[in-house]
Amino acid sequence: MLSCHSPASMDFSYSKRGNTFYQELANPTETNIAEWAKISEAVNVSFASDNVRYAKEQVPSVSFRKLWEARAWKGEKIHTQILVWTKQDIAELSFNLKDLIGENGDRIPVENIEAAFIRYTMADDFGGGCKDRDLSVDDSSLVADPIDIIDNMPVQANTVRPIWLSIRVPGDIPAGTYKGSIIINTPENHELKISLNILDHVLPPPAEWSYDFDIWQYPAPIARIHDVELWSEEHFELMKPYFTTLANAGQKVITANIIEQPWGLEHVHFDDPSLIKWTMKTDGTWEYDFSLFDRYISFMMDCGISQRINCYSMITWDLSFIYFDEASGKNNSISLAPGSDEYNSYWSGMLQEFTGHLIEKNWFSKTAIAVDERPVKDMQAIITLLKSIDPDWKIALAGDSYHPEIEKDIYNYCLASYLEFEDSVLLQRKAEGKPTTFYTACVEEYPTGYTFSPPAENVFLGWHAAAKGLTGYLFWAFNTWVENPLQDARWRRYPAGTLFQFYPGPRTSIRFEKLIEGIQDFEKIRILREQFTKDGNKEGLRELDYALSLIKIEELDNVPASEMLEEAKAILNSF
Repeated sequence: MLSCHSPASMDFSYSKRGNTFYQELANPTETNIAEWAKISEAVNVSFASDNVRYAKEQVPSVSFRKLWEARAWKGEKIHTQILVWTKQDIAELSFNLKDLIGENGDRIPVENIEAAFIRYTMADDFGGGCKDRDLSVDDSSLVADPIDIIDNMPVQANTVRPIWLSIRVPGDIPAGTYKGSIIINTPENHELKISLNILDHVLPPPAEWSYDFDIWQYPAPIARIHDVELWSEEHFELMKPYFTTLANAGQKVITANIIEQPWGLEHVHFDDPSLIKWTMKTDGTWEYDFSLFDRYISFMMDCGISQRINCYSMITWDLSFIYFDEASGKNNSISLAPGSDEYNSYWSGMLQEFTGHLIEKNWFSKTAIAVDERPVKDMQAIITLLKSIDPDWKIALAGDSYHPEIEKDIYNYCLASYLEFEDSVLLQRKAEGKPTTFYTACVEEYPTGYTFSPPAENVFLGWHAAAKGLTGYLFWAFNTWVENPLQDARWRRYPAGTLFQFYPGPRTSIRFEKLIEGIQDFEKIRILREQFTKDGNKEGLRELDYALSLIKIEELDNVPASEMLEEAKAILNSF
């Protein structure tokens, strides 16, 4: 068992299941005691929608449901939400799980079933999106999002405590109906029933999913939050469960920094170190150390993320580039304009060596130089430079505007959600096997995965990709944590949750689980479309097309994502 110590500013540690409990911040929203007094039962337990974030201080407006009926494919992970709301203190809330048993005695073992407490973290609202914000005056509230790793916890009177229930359906189990229950101990026993209809379709393992899922991952915040030495053996051991979990969500791309602070110094709140050490020797020559890059890439592949490597970045936002100066014994910084002789000289030596090294490691064909939201003239400059080094260099771009003049040179092209590829371009790119995706950032109010966003919006992202014929989705970021994200998810520049979809511990979140749901739906749509096309099932294809026609990003102003998805998902799960 790892021994991890939290930074001194935190009052809890990020340790393993059952070992720690932390206090949520005081609720800034006043509790209406009179409303709680009207409840007839002291303690109440019910299934509830997993598309709602239930407020901690409000009596939930739900119809009592003691039975969860669900449909799932073999190999699919499904979930729902349970609410416990109480007029009295509960000293220890806990739960007991059991196998689900099929009609012929087959079982979904309890190891495939997990219940966990949903916790509340402080969040703000969208505000102006990508703008500075004063956290002392901006409207804030506690929102349900982190999913904890403790087995029991106290519950205060006049509060709600949600529980997340998930089931991983085995891929080789017979189709049919499986029944069981979960016992919620309050300390009285409340039994909730489960009836799961497993359909005769198989969702393959995440490594075989086609969805281009790319959520940028960061190693340094894991060392910081666990208070261990960067790149130590302990650091690598701590990173493993985070990135294995990400691989099991279908992540395709390793985020790999090839310079220090690849976004520059003004746009981040954390150290973002390079995997390659650039050293200017005392004699003026350059030395490039790839040993950490090799170790990290091999480690990430062992975690299950192995299809692509995106290297950040040849263009920082402030055009500054950091290197180690041997003469002074410290880092130095230089400002260079892409396309200039000085820029080309600075990069060409490293790229020559890096290209040869990647070819030797058999990684070159899956590696791209990746760039985020940079001007087309800068992109043209690095395309020219890269192709002069090796014409087979791949380039990845996440763009907030579309540049047709460089489209053919971009292998992995990702556009902001409010932009679209021309139909002919999209079809050609897909025919050539080029990842063609979309992203959301602090510009969009919806759909996206802020801490306070309706959970269905993260499901919507997978459906939007399917509806538009895109191959996947990109998000920044997986884990660029603020100081204490479990208690306060806000940051001074962007809406809460922009910086991470996952929590320290490791702890998943409502947002991350709903992302997986959307990715699984994308895969189910793909599999059914391929099957219907092969079988000549025109009616099935028409129904799929109709389901996708319900997904309209432009109508989110007026129609909630959950409402669009309800009918679409019912069609998907009817086959």
